[in-house]
Amino acid sequence: MTNMSKGKNPFILTIFFVLLASNLFAQALPSEKEFFARDKLIEHLFSITDIMVTDVTSPPGAARFYAYSLMAAYLVYSDTENFNEVPLFQQLQSPFDKLDPNFTLEREGVNLAFASTYAMLEVGKNIMPSGKKLTTAQETLISEYSKEKLIRKKALKRSIRYAEKIAAVILDYATEDGYRQLSTLKRYSPTKGQGKWYPTPPAYMAAIDPEWRTIRPFFLENLPSFSPPPPAEYSEDKNSSFFTQLTEIYEVTSQLTEEQKLIANFWDCNPFNVSYSGHMAIGLKKISPGGHWIGITGIASQKAGLGFEESLYIHTLVAMGLHDAFISCWDEKYRSDRIRPLTAINQLIDEAWRPILQTPPFPEYTSGHSVISKTSAVLLTSYFGENFNFIDTSEVFFGLPERAFDSFLKASNEAAISRLYGGIHFRDAIEVGMQQGEKIANYILERTNSHQNRLIEDSQKPVK
Repeated sequence: MTNMSKGKNPFILTIFFVLLASNLFAQALPSEKEFFARDKLIEHLFSITDIMVTDVTSPPGAARFYAYSLMAAYLVYSDTENFNEVPLFQQLQSPFDKLDPNFTLEREGVNLAFASTYAMLEVGKNIMPSGKKLTTAQETLISEYSKEKLIRKKALKRSIRYAEKIAAVILDYATEDGYRQLSTLKRYSPTKGQGKWYPTPPAYMAAIDPEWRTIRPFFLENLPSFSPPPPAEYSEDKNSSFFTQLTEIYEVTSQLTEEQKLIANFWDCNPFNVSYSGHMAIGLKKISPGGHWIGITGIASQKAGLGFEESLYIHTLVAMGLHDAFISCWDEKYRSDRIRPLTAINQLIDEAWRPILQTPPFPEYTSGHSVISKTSAVLLTSYFGENFNFIDTSEVFFGLPERAFDSFLKASNEAAISRLYGGIHFRDAIEVGMQQGEKIANYILERTNSHQNRLIEDSQKPVK
C-alpha cells in the first residue's frame, strides 16, 4: 500500500511544512512597533551626534558621551535594579550600591522602549556642554510616540519618571570615572627633543586630552596589557624604518588617485578641522571617528531587521568598546609622544609640503581611527557575520557621498589606510593600531559572548 492510498501525499506534506515554517519565521520577526522604536532610537542617537559636532567634542570625549547615554538606555530596557545582572555591566562596580536605601523604581505601566530612548537623551542632555538642546529631541520623541498611539498620558508620565531616575543613576556613575579631575591635572607641554610631537599648522592647536589614560575603562582592567610595541625610533638615516616610512608618506601623497583622495576625506572625521579666510578661522562640521562607527551600527541594525532590544544591545556594546579603545590608544599616544609626518617632512624633506587632511592636534602613534575602527568592526562582525555588506551613509549629512562595503572588516581596513593617504599617520601606527584594536575587541567579546549568543539565538526562535 502506497503513502498516497493512506492519504499522506508527500507533496502536500512538504507544502504544509514549508508554510508552517514560513509562518513561524514571520512570527519571529520584530513587530512594526519594534521597528518604530528601533528607528527612533537611531534617529535620536543622531541628535546626540549633532550636538557633539556643534560642541566640537574630542574623539575620546564623544565615545564617552555615547557610552553613558546608551548605558542608560540599556539599563532601562533591562528592567532591573541589580546592575550586575545586566550582561554588559556584570564586571562593573554597580552605581546602585551607593544609592539611598529607600531608592525605588516604579516599573508598572512603563513603556520600556520609549523610556530607554528618553533616558539616552536625558543623559546626553546633562553630560554634554550644549546638551540642553536635547530637550527639543525629547519633546519630539513624546510627540512621535503619542502620534502613533503607542503611549498614553498616564504611561507617559510613569515612563519619563522611570527614565529620569535611571539617567540620574548613570550620571552619578559617570562623575566617578575621572573626567571631572582632568582639568586639575598638571598642564601638558610639548616635550622638547627630536622626534617628539609638536603642534601643527594651520591652527597650531594645543594637545587634546593628554591625560585621557586616567579615565576609568569599562572592560580593560589592566590597561598596560593592551599597550602596543613602541613605534619605529626617530632617525634621519635614510635607511632607517622611520625615514623609509616618512618617504613613503611623501611619495604616496604626491601621486594620490581620485579614489584615494575620496577615501581619505570620507574617513577624515576630524572635529577640529579649521579653514581660514584671511584672518578669520572657520570650523568645519565633521563627525568624530566614533560617531562614524555608531552611524554604521545603526545602518547595520536597520538592514538586518533587528528589533529594539538587539539594536540597543549592539549600539551599547560598540559605544562601550569605542570608549575603552580610545583610552588605550590615548595612553599610547602620550607615552610614545611621536612626531607627526607634517612636522618631520617639513624638517627633513620638503618645508612646503602639506597633507590633504588637516593634522589632528595630538601625538601620532598609534592611529586612533585604526584602533577604534578595528575594535568596532570586530565587535560588529561577531554579531552580524563576516560578509555583511552595507552602504555607509554616515557622512552624507556632512556633504560626502555614500560608500559600499562588503564587510565591516573591509571598512575598517579602508579607514585605517585612509590615514596614510591623508598624510597624517605612518604605516606602523596604522598597522599596529589595527592589531591593538583587534586585541581590545577580542577581549571584550570574551566577556560578553555568552549573552550575545543567547540574544542572537532568542531572536531566531519562533514566537509561541
